[in-house]
Amino acid sequence: MQKQPKKIAVIGGGSWATANIKILTDNNTPKEIYWWMRSAEAAEHIHKFRHNPNYLSSVEIKVPAENISTDIKYIIGAADMILLNVPAAFLKDALRGITADDLKGKKIISAIKGIVPDENQIIGEFLQQHCMIPASDIIVISGPCHAEEVALEKLSYLTIASQDVELATEFAGMFSNRYLKTIVSDDIYGTEWSAVLKNIYAVASGICHGVGYGDNFQAVLISNAIRELKDFLDAVHPIDRDIKESAYLGDLLVTAYSQFSRNRTFGNMIGKGYTVKSAQLEMNMVAEGYYAINCLYEVNKQYKVHMPICNAVYAILYQKKSPVVEMKNLAEKLS
Repeated sequence: MQKQPKKIAVIGGGSWATANIKILTDNNTPKEIYWWMRSAEAAEHIHKFRHNPNYLSSVEIKVPAENISTDIKYIIGAADMILLNVPAAFLKDALRGITADDLKGKKIISAIKGIVPDENQIIGEFLQQHCMIPASDIIVISGPCHAEEVALEKLSYLTIASQDVELATEFAGMFSNRYLKTIVSDDIYGTEWSAVLKNIYAVASGICHGVGYGDNFQAVLISNAIRELKDFLDAVHPIDRDIKESAYLGDLLVTAYSQFSRNRTFGNMIGKGYTVKSAQLEMNMVAEGYYAINCLYEVNKQYKVHMPICNAVYAILYQKKSPVVEMKNLAEKLS
């Protein structure tokens, strides 16, 4: 008996959500795509013109107009698999009114690279504790992949992680295409924490550039960052993992160095003297690293991992310390 095509709902209307829509619709596996957007104006524009007016506007949207809605309860109710793609800081607000019963029996995929504020939890932990989703029903998407390069169909790689490797493999088969390769993993905690931390290190990279350090120092900073990241992952979820794989080191490198990295851009502005608020307003995009460092600082009170780079970013963003002074102090601690 032939399987019914999966119904996948994408939750979020930003650049990464738009890129994920493109990836899914450029894959030939039979499936039905639904899309929830907060903005009624953007949804109406896509209905008429088949492009997202605010993000990656060059991407042709191939989702049927009737499957694009601002009614999140309808979109979630229609789907078997829910792909979460809103900034972590706004996840609780996006899911307001959605109950554990609404999500029961559905597979939840997180493409969010951040921590839920107030809860200080990565998305997988939040879904398990607050939405009653079994860990085996959760998939995490991570890896070095900027939305802008997906729009340009530049060859990219993403890691699809789940404790249920068969589930990860099934979704990977619906997500890969001619320009997007998938790698399957069972490390949902390591890949998700790595995706959080690399945003913080990208902010640090941007701050260093903003205050005037060059490529030589950046290389030392990032080599220290991968060691710091490994120490934290080993403390939080100690399993046998290769930190040099693309979901860890690869994602860190692209986020720290790429022109498309919003976290690096945000850090660069802070290094040049912008306030947090003015940098956020000028970017008009969310830099997950800003929220993540505050949460990580609290989480690490439990684990007590030595994290001088993260501590320096926290001091600059939340204790209003001088970027020039903090980076000078940090430089004395690196090797």
